[in-house]
Amino acid sequence: MKEIVRPRRRHLRRFGGPVDLAEQLERSKAMDAPIRVLAKAVRDTIRPGPLRDVLHGVPLGKPSHPPLANVSLGCWISAAVLDLTRIDPRASRLLLAVGVGNALPTAAAGLTDWSSLHLEQQRVGFVHMMLNVTALGLFSASLVSRLAGNERAGRMLCLAGVGVGSTGAYLGGHMAYRQAAGANHAPQVAHLVPLGWHDLCALTDLPDGRPVARRLGYIQLFVLRRGDHVTVLADRCPHLAGPLHQGRLVEENGEACVVCPWHGSTFRLGDGSVKHGPATAPAPTFETRIRRDGVIQVRPGLDLKLS
Repeated sequence: MKEIVRPRRRHLRRFGGPVDLAEQLERSKAMDAPIRVLAKAVRDTIRPGPLRDVLHGVPLGKPSHPPLANVSLGCWISAAVLDLTRIDPRASRLLLAVGVGNALPTAAAGLTDWSSLHLEQQRVGFVHMMLNVTALGLFSASLVSRLAGNERAGRMLCLAGVGVGSTGAYLGGHMAYRQAAGANHAPQVAHLVPLGWHDLCALTDLPDGRPVARRLGYIQLFVLRRGDHVTVLADRCPHLAGPLHQGRLVEENGEACVVCPWHGSTFRLGDGSVKHGPATAPAPTFETRIRRDGVIQVRPGLDLKLS
């Protein structure tokens, strides 16, 4: 009996939609050279200090770029809706102008955040930025056309800008929700550590003046002994989970701080609050006490127990 030979079928990769394209951008190395040059230029231009902290959103406790971007995109989409209804051309021009004017601080905040991300995030962010620059050009041209009396061309340019800008917004969402850029990466210790005191280690097991890592259940802790005083923080940096125990100890304006070794986020040792970005969320802190036998005990800080 003859064996039936079936023709081989070519394996077709299932297309999962726009998320597949975004993930391909994460893996693409084609843009790495300009990304490194631009990221370094941004870091060299906007040095650590008050301006950089404001652009990161440190005073707000959250990244400032997303809400700023929502203002511009919201204005432009609203202008496009007014264009479709033909209600008030003056209102459309006003909305376009507000969106264009808000684009400068939005871009400054976005570039500042982007310069302190991992390379995979920067790859997606670079295309996100290029699309947004294109959209800004289209909306600006739309405004100029309207001011010159060419309303029809202005409406077409605005619709094109909404299409390009929406694609850029999708990539921004991919960075925020799939790649966790801007999210708080510090462990939620209030849920991982039961309330009450927990034995950590003997005081004599810790070097004096040098931070080390110690584990408490599921989480890793930053532990610093200075004489008989022990400071304990969650070890993962809230920015992108860098190991704080490998960071530098510094003193700024009389405050003892630790600097994350990955992107330079600086936290006050006293309460874990942010001194300098790119982190915007504080490092979770732990209360400590030393038993008579020299064993250090820890429990989640008061702010965590109340959250």
